[in-house]
Amino acid sequence: MQVVETTSEYETDAPARHPLRVFLVEDSAVILERLTESISSLHNVDVVGNAATEADAIAAVQETACDAVVLDLQLREGHGFNVLKALRAASNRPHLLVIILTNFTSSQYRGRSMEFGADYFFDKSRDYDRVCDVLEELAARRGEKLD
Repeated sequence: MQVVETTSEYETDAPARHPLRVFLVEDSAVILERLTESISSLHNVDVVGNAATEADAIAAVQETACDAVVLDLQLREGHGFNVLKALRAASNRPHLLVIILTNFTSSQYRGRSMEFGADYFFDKSRDYDRVCDVLEELAARRGEKLD
């Protein structure tokens, strides 16, 4: 588990005083590196930490000030569904955006993800770029609130 920044809690409805903070939950080092590079290259978006297991992800996201989580479902230890359920059960994180990015894209996985509270569900092999599109759009909307 790696946490880059830990600051006070932030809700996406509040005026943006900092870049959109994104936490990554991914157990593949190659995909994690690619995601980190892609997301970090976006205007006004920062990657603030990452985790590769269910337990590390739940603990780190609770302790890290982040506005969005990009979450894989199949993890080295545990499952993304459990991370998603824990995030949605945390009353102090009601506005946290959760983007599922997975290779397990059957209708059952998609349905369960949405049932457990995912905001977006993307296929790693076909929709990878859409994650960046969503994050960039969210960062831009937050920036408009300052104007």
